Amino acid sequence: MTAGSREDDPPVAIPLDGILDLHAFSPKDIGLLVPDYLELCHSAGIYQLRIIHGKGVGHLRRSVHAILARHPLVRKFTLAGQDAGSWGATLVELRVHPREPAADKS
Repeated sequence: MTAGSREDDPPVAIPLDGILDLHAFSPKDIGLLVPDYLELCHSAGIYQLRIIHGKGVGHLRRSVHAILARHPLVRKFTLAGQDAGSWGATLVELRVHPREPAADKS
């Protein structure tokens, strides 16, 4: 997975470790990036994720939460605790089996 802020910037490798820091991406890329990352993590057997969207005014957080709420692999998600980024990050639990119940917004 790669990130770049402009088309002429060289791509930057993003590790598939369950932590997605969105600071390296343009907000317009989030709609494709987040679902792709969820699916790659699920395929790799990574079911606990942290998405770092930053604190700001909340636009990016709301966009990420909207994506998570309708993604079929998401079991539940919640804002991170103080030790994991507080309201600047979201913890995501993916379904191990895709037929589990729908997403729970905690």
